[in-house]
Amino acid sequence: MVQTDSRGLPITTRSDEAASLYRAGVDLLLSAWPGAVETLGRAVEADPDFALARAALARAHAVRAEPEAARSQIARAAELVAEGGTDREKSHVQALALAIAGQGAQALDRVLVHLEAWPRDVLIFGLPLGAFGLFAFSGMADHDQARVDLCDRHAAQFGADDWWFLTYRGWSHAENGAVAFGRSLATKGFHLRPANANGAHAVSHAMFEDGAGAEADAFIAGWLPDYDRTGVLHGHIAWHQALSALERGDADRALAIYRTFVQPAASAGLPINIVTDSVSLLWRLEAYGHAVPAPLWDEAARYAGERFPGAVHPFVEVHLGLAEAMTGRADRLAVRIDAASRLVEAGQLPAGPVVPALFRAALAFAEERYAACVALLEPLASEVVRIGGSGAQREVFEDTLLVALMKGGEAEKARALLDERLHRRPSPRDSAWRGGLIA
Repeated sequence: MVQTDSRGLPITTRSDEAASLYRAGVDLLLSAWPGAVETLGRAVEADPDFALARAALARAHAVRAEPEAARSQIARAAELVAEGGTDREKSHVQALALAIAGQGAQALDRVLVHLEAWPRDVLIFGLPLGAFGLFAFSGMADHDQARVDLCDRHAAQFGADDWWFLTYRGWSHAENGAVAFGRSLATKGFHLRPANANGAHAVSHAMFEDGAGAEADAFIAGWLPDYDRTGVLHGHIAWHQALSALERGDADRALAIYRTFVQPAASAGLPINIVTDSVSLLWRLEAYGHAVPAPLWDEAARYAGERFPGAVHPFVEVHLGLAEAMTGRADRLAVRIDAASRLVEAGQLPAGPVVPALFRAALAFAEERYAACVALLEPLASEVVRIGGSGAQREVFEDTLLVALMKGGEAEKARALLDERLHRRPSPRDSAWRGGLIA
């Protein structure tokens, strides 16, 4: 009997138990739900020669920032498919191996070729999607559109009840500006599988882009208690709730959510989320004029330095720069600026000159040199997208520009930017700022 995965693609294993555990484990992985590593590990125990189970286990370890375990499992998977894997399985393992090795450009090329032949291979389809996917971290300025194009091109391959595809297609459309359509898809996908952190995350994003902050707050408050705190997206989804509170002017609630769920001492999430969520929320609080206790900044900066001591991806780098600027570590930021500038000159930084510019702008803002901050950010505002992440995450840099304009006395430019944002989506914070400028 030929075994298949959850989307009907053949898988090479003779064990019914291993196949069943593989399907369950992959779905846990795709929904960012606790238990994926354990379930896929049991699939490997049931059939040690099951290459795709080892490949999925490698991906699960990589998602949890466990690189040694990921490399070990993907290496064994590659040996197994070389001995007796199908063409799809060989291509599947190769794509995952490239992604796990950090070879983003090569992995993206392999994934796109793979999906033309096997578009229903969802574990591979997920690699270029999302805020931290291969498209987002490619340095492309149009990665939002690229995700939409990929999903739309293969939409006919998926049923109307495929919760995973609905979730990611919906998130992609909402990020790319088709907010109502994207929200409807993401919401449908979430209701098909509520035990899906990626689904709840997609709905939260769509609500944010729809200007429905209070609705997002209530949605997260009702859903989050059923998601174990060990789930990799627990702290990040709480961060969305804190953003909603802050946008409504409730800084005390935002800070309480931060202390309870988001800060390094409270979150069991991924280091990339803990660093970027902590730094960006504290930065927003400071920028909006709310006092942040110094120990919170010290903790965030210390954690960031410990978890990312060397050069990392630009999305993380710019958040490390924000922390260094706000905590007075100008010497460390100067080293970061110099390193990024040299990479730009050598043509080795796909995100380009926006990275050192963001470092310099962060330092200027922290030192209250608002005109200098504006001069750095304004010309490159449309290039910030190259660092990756989501629109909600990157908005911290647009907020910085906006506050710098207001504090620097450039009311006309600030009002124009606020009008543009309010045209895109309602925001009580932006409305209050605009009213203050008119007054």
